[in-house]
Amino acid sequence: MVCLCNLIYVLLFIGSFSLICLLTIFLLLRQLIKSRKIKRRTNNDNDKYVALFHPYCNAGGGGERVLWCAVRALQNKYEGIKLFIYTGDLEATGKEILDKAERTFNLNLDRGRIQFVHLKKRRWVEAKRYPYFTLLGQSLGSMILAMEALLSLQPDIYIDTMGYAFTYPIFSYVGGCKIGCYTHYPTISIDMLRRVQNHANTYNNRAYVSKNPFATWIKIVYYRIFSKIYGIVGRCADTVMVNSSWTENHIISLWEVPYKTHRVYPPCEVTHLKDLQSLASAHDKIIILSVGQFRPEKDHPLQLQAMYELRTLLNKDEALWNRLRLMIVGSCRDDEDRERVKNMQDFAKHLSLENSVEFRVNVSYQELIQCYQVATIGLHAMWNEHFGISVVDCMAAGLIMVANRSGGPLMDIIETSEGSQNGYLAIDAYDYARCIATILYNNREQNNRIREAARASVDRFSEAEFEAGFLRAISTILDDKECQ
Repeated sequence: MVCLCNLIYVLLFIGSFSLICLLTIFLLLRQLIKSRKIKRRTNNDNDKYVALFHPYCNAGGGGERVLWCAVRALQNKYEGIKLFIYTGDLEATGKEILDKAERTFNLNLDRGRIQFVHLKKRRWVEAKRYPYFTLLGQSLGSMILAMEALLSLQPDIYIDTMGYAFTYPIFSYVGGCKIGCYTHYPTISIDMLRRVQNHANTYNNRAYVSKNPFATWIKIVYYRIFSKIYGIVGRCADTVMVNSSWTENHIISLWEVPYKTHRVYPPCEVTHLKDLQSLASAHDKIIILSVGQFRPEKDHPLQLQAMYELRTLLNKDEALWNRLRLMIVGSCRDDEDRERVKNMQDFAKHLSLENSVEFRVNVSYQELIQCYQVATIGLHAMWNEHFGISVVDCMAAGLIMVANRSGGPLMDIIETSEGSQNGYLAIDAYDYARCIATILYNNREQNNRIREAARASVDRFSEAEFEAGFLRAISTILDDKECQ
């Protein structure tokens, strides 16, 4: 009886809180529209205003490569548009953001045609603000951020490149905009629900929930309700782009709009990377390279555990172990990410790996290229990675890749069948260690065959292919006489 009462209180709280927040947001917007406080055009030109919503545009990760390649594609095709970037990066000027984008992704942008709209309420989409009901909190927070964005500038075309689906109704119904989106990762998925049902303890399913049947049941109900709402807001988009087969399957299942869903693989700079000359043989060390932002879902602890298991597998070959070094390269968005790096360094010491692991934070593009050239093996540990740009980049650079047997790497990138193998897939720390040991003990011909197959397979993920697919999908809302 007590459990039932607690459940009722929890569900009433969730429902009431959500309803109050949604009503408050829409009532405020309605009042602001009536008072005409939304910033509209200040000139009489016929240009279309195209705004891209990317609150973390200065982060330097794969999602940001998508943003800036999309901007370049729009600039190259359309003359009669004005481009705006909604960003929450208040600590950086527009020039600094563009400097970093061009330096990190080796791009050339027409800076004169890009304007930034700085948003001050990005804190409302940060996960740390919502220790409980994080998905709901961040989604409602994104609506607050969208309200600030719309009040700052009302565009004709709104393109979300981060996956904040709860912003679509605001820009569609309140702002009267056409909506385009590029979804890297569904906010919720059947796989997430399955993990909760299986009582798995992960970064987004705490131990006290996974061990408590009642708490697990509440979370399952919460996820199911949230997935229904997520489908409703997602259907507000006029054209939907997804970055992999895995994401496509989930979005079609949740949003139920297959006729306007397009699979557009993210841009990877494969042409330049395929031309790199490996310098690995000139070094005594054997470098295992990991590239990815320092976020919890990237599962860097699993990489360290894999190295710990690898040392056990190589216990009779101490000379080989002493030559190995795991180089973890990634970008930090904020203090929370920097604290995560510190924790990983402490964890490496706890595993007695401090002499075998090196962390490189916020490196330049040229430094990253040097890392590719000296490395032999690539490592990627994220479960259900939506695609895996760094996986493709490593393969293009000639590294033999070991990635998680799930998501994009499994469904789109890595082939493990005999005769067409272009990499390895693993599940847990021991599996990763076993794959790395296999690579280390392969003869040169075997490894070269895998490298050649990997480099031959990545052309379909090039920047040119992305831009063609992106423009094809966005043309449904952009192509008309005014913006040619």
